[in-house]
Amino acid sequence: MRPSKPQTAHAVTVYAAPDLRVLSGANAGDPLPAPDDSVCGDYYRLEKDATPLTVVLDLAAGPGQGDAAGTLAPGSQLGQPGGSVHLLGRLSMMAPDGDLVEVLALSLAGAGCVALPLSPLLVKHTYTLIAVDPTPGPIRLADIVAGAFGRGTLIALANGRQVPVEELVPGDMVITRDHAVQPLRWKGAVRLRAEGGFAPVTVMSGVMGNPRPLTVSPHHRLFLYRRDARKLAGAAELLVQARHMVDGQTIVRREGGFVEYFSLVFDAHEVIYAEGVPCESLMVCPAVLTRLPDDMAAPLRDAFPGLSQREHTGADLQPELVSRLRDRAGAGIG
Repeated sequence: MRPSKPQTAHAVTVYAAPDLRVLSGANAGDPLPAPDDSVCGDYYRLEKDATPLTVVLDLAAGPGQGDAAGTLAPGSQLGQPGGSVHLLGRLSMMAPDGDLVEVLALSLAGAGCVALPLSPLLVKHTYTLIAVDPTPGPIRLADIVAGAFGRGTLIALANGRQVPVEELVPGDMVITRDHAVQPLRWKGAVRLRAEGGFAPVTVMSGVMGNPRPLTVSPHHRLFLYRRDARKLAGAAELLVQARHMVDGQTIVRREGGFVEYFSLVFDAHEVIYAEGVPCESLMVCPAVLTRLPDDMAAPLRDAFPGLSQREHTGADLQPELVSRLRDRAGAGIG
């Protein structure tokens, strides 16, 4: 049987407060202050030995259930599962090149204050605090890249054509693994710096039967069929996040510059073919809408009022099992 998991859980990268210090200004030398104590004009810098930590947020305990924004789910490197998560506020910072970087200040039960950057923070860069919002509302993670393809990715259509993802339009008939041919209902796009947690993952040519490199967002899940996975994962059909498959040679992270990501939505959560590799579409459900920026969540709500898709039946393979499957295969997991 497929292991159950909370549909609202989402892994994010955070930094402990001492890793993001005020370099100069009114709070000079202090670790990340609470938003109420923050002073615009202060300069911040990420410590050179700052350690990014993974926190798994379950946003089910959102507004209306006490004053907590959510709870910590199993798999977090800070705090204890079930511990409360409070959103203290949003800090808007200006990077040296003029880009806006937003940071959520969170309070984790048992772990204190942490910084959750909504865009990558870079070591040695000095960031100027330009605005503070101590009441930003519910947590909205700008992680639409959870299920997205890089520009130029070829998608298989019913008429045999391979069309770049950016050229697809709603109504195009796309081949799916489980439901034959399905019309594309919605396409979203976002442009981000290809750094840190937003750096894309590229599957090199031939690794998974793909004639060309396949580039996806790090949290995008690829579909694998492995009979030998039944004992480990409870299923032969697997959905594996691209970031967990990186080996530095055949599947790599690419940092630098910018990346354009495109997300595809169908009537159901589908597995489609990108560069010949089966990959998931973006799943529409309340948890996903909570994670999207407002300018992308609103059109999705309008296009799919009341829709809450069920996740594909492929088992979501946990990272600790990926290496075990790779060891069994003696090569790449694909």
